[in-house]
Amino acid sequence: MNPSIAAVLLAASSLLLAGCPAGLGGSDYSRSQARTVQEVQMGVVESVREVTIEGTKTPIGAGAGAVVGGVAGSTVGGGRGSVVGAAVGAVLGGVGGAAAEEAVTRQKGVEITVKLDSGRMIAVTQAADQEFRVGDRVRVLAGGGVTRVTQ
Repeated sequence: MNPSIAAVLLAASSLLLAGCPAGLGGSDYSRSQARTVQEVQMGVVESVREVTIEGTKTPIGAGAGAVVGGVAGSTVGGGRGSVVGAAVGAVLGGVGGAAAEEAVTRQKGVEITVKLDSGRMIAVTQAADQEFRVGDRVRVLAGGGVTRVTQ
């Protein structure tokens, strides 16, 4: 493989991996959530359902794919064929890169329905980083627009 193509492929794959999502589980906190007040309510798990949390859809995947596709397409033919190959490769690579990013960053999740001690029912969807069973006593933490269920 041409060394310049290998370098482009390596750079594009690094960009794609950089687009991986932050944790969405009950134990994952962003920097801005540290040292902030959260309201805590207690409750009991009423139901648990497996779900899929879609992956990220940033311009990074499409851009990386377009670069790789354009470089790969430019090696097809010569002269005008090379230009057309690069253009077609960039378009196809962009579409493929966006789809690859979404697929790589997709994750398993759970929808947890909780009956709070107040009698109110809520459902929270989060990454499946903890196992919940019907009847489990849980804590529901809410603050800053984020709600999570923990044990």
